[in-house]
Amino acid sequence: MAQLIDVNRIDPVVRELGDLFRAAGHELSLVGGPVRDLFLGRSSPDLDFTTDARPDDIVAVIKPWADAWWEIGRDFGTIAMRRRGFTLEVTTYRAEAYDPASRKPVVAFGSSLTEDLARRDFTVNAMALRLPHLELVDPFGGVRDLHERRLRTPGSPESSFTDDPLRMMRAARFASQLMVTVDDDVQAAMAAMADRIDIVSAERVREELVRLVCGRDPRAGIDLLVSTGLADRILPEVSALRLETDEHHRHKDVYEHSLTVLEQAIELETGPDGPVPAPDFVLRFAALMHDVGKPATRRFESGGAVSFRHHDVVGAKLTTRRMKALRFDNDTIKAVAHLVELHMRFYGYGDAGWTDSAVRRYVTDAGNSLERLHRLTRSDVTTRNRRKAERLAFAYDDLEQRIAVLAEQEELASIRPDLTGTDIMRILGIPPGPVVGRAYQYLLGVRMDQGPLPADEAERLLRAWWDENGAESTGPETTGKE
Repeated sequence: MAQLIDVNRIDPVVRELGDLFRAAGHELSLVGGPVRDLFLGRSSPDLDFTTDARPDDIVAVIKPWADAWWEIGRDFGTIAMRRRGFTLEVTTYRAEAYDPASRKPVVAFGSSLTEDLARRDFTVNAMALRLPHLELVDPFGGVRDLHERRLRTPGSPESSFTDDPLRMMRAARFASQLMVTVDDDVQAAMAAMADRIDIVSAERVREELVRLVCGRDPRAGIDLLVSTGLADRILPEVSALRLETDEHHRHKDVYEHSLTVLEQAIELETGPDGPVPAPDFVLRFAALMHDVGKPATRRFESGGAVSFRHHDVVGAKLTTRRMKALRFDNDTIKAVAHLVELHMRFYGYGDAGWTDSAVRRYVTDAGNSLERLHRLTRSDVTTRNRRKAERLAFAYDDLEQRIAVLAEQEELASIRPDLTGTDIMRILGIPPGPVVGRAYQYLLGVRMDQGPLPADEAERLLRAWWDENGAESTGPETTGKE
């Protein structure tokens, strides 16, 4: 994994800043993730530095040079700036002390680079390049650990996680992103201290979870959260899946099935110009959460069978609740929950076949999620029965082909009734109100069932509906659905 640094990957802006600090009589080092990424052959537009200079001195050095600068992190010793498209943060050496009951660190400025590196989360991030001469400082063996694919802490993991419990989430994130093995003592500390994640803000937990799910091997990160008990605190619905047996895949539990679905969904993501560019958090998280409704809906049937009726609907509600607790934005919550709710819609297509009306409804209900739904549904097949897998794949191939044919004919993605709300009010001679909405839903159902109709035929059906239901109707909406 690790290799010698390619100095050509270090932008001149880094050495320029190093020269400025040296000329002012201060030390400056590139530190943390950017150094780690250099050994991995990667570049980062966000660059972190550490220095013996105090915040006022940092400002004095960078103010004439930076394109823009801000001091929102001054209380923590951090001054940020922009220069030629790069975001740079310079932080005074720190020797932090944390209040174990608080989410925020109590900052104490340090006096040496080694002391600063000792307080960082993991050895692979506790490396620095002294500037401007690019001298490597690696007192805790970070390069070795990168080469051996190990994740360790510079000091004891208990001390590191006491300083900042979010580092336990970062361990799982790095297992996913860097594909490293987390040392046993780190895992043991995570298990023993899992409850400390409760003092971390939901927003910080959410950001680490997103990065984990969008990593190269999210299964490894999720497994670590579950095995250490962290998932019990932040994703209890996923932990609960280990207790259930999937009625469709008796050879594995629902937890293992869900991780397999996640992996298979990742394989179906597309390149940047495709409909679902990788990494797609919405698809991946929906794959992980698609069966979380099963524990609450498990029923034992006669003959020993187990059923999970309506677990898709229940799962969508549980997913929404969990994502709200993690402070996800509403659009992301709706997109993930929508996929969870729709993931069972396809089953039965291969056995009974669908009418054109049913295909239209499938597309319309999926809306903007159709391409993700295609991938989630295909990924949900994890059976070892080759014949069954081939039958389901053939059936979904057929469905997609029918969708494509109908789409050419009818513009499925934007299906509307053959008459507008304005048309309805003109034809029936009624003002805006709930009756117009009921009439609109009726015509939408007709459109689904029969496809596009001439305007005069749609008007005839509308008048017939009006004669039967009347303006005073206050009953349930007539939708035309089977």
